[in-house]
Amino acid sequence: MKRLMIIIVVLISSTTIFAQKNKQFDRKEKTPVQAIYTCPMHPEVYSLAAGKCPICSRTLVLSGKEQMKMEVMKYSCPMHPDMVSDKAGKCPVCGMTMEERKKKSPNSKTKS
Repeated sequence: MKRLMIIIVVLISSTTIFAQKNKQFDRKEKTPVQAIYTCPMHPEVYSLAAGKCPICSRTLVLSGKEQMKMEVMKYSCPMHPDMVSDKAGKCPVCGMTMEERKKKSPNSKTKS
């Protein structure tokens, strides 16, 4: 009888221990996605903000990988265009509502 009680206690305790949700695995990544800008002539130069290359003073552009990521992202902050998300929500920097991004048509001309 004593052995049976020990087995029941072990089974119940192990069931409750393993039935608990592990918060580490359920946590979703909530960090904002930031774009990485690189120099077209010096790919080793990169920045988290648009600007100029310190070597040749050319304008930094989105890296190829970042351009592909930006195509997938559907929402961006109107005040911080580098803050993008695949879901609607609030901008983590200013708290404004993220707006749906407009797709660029292949025929449209952009200023350089």
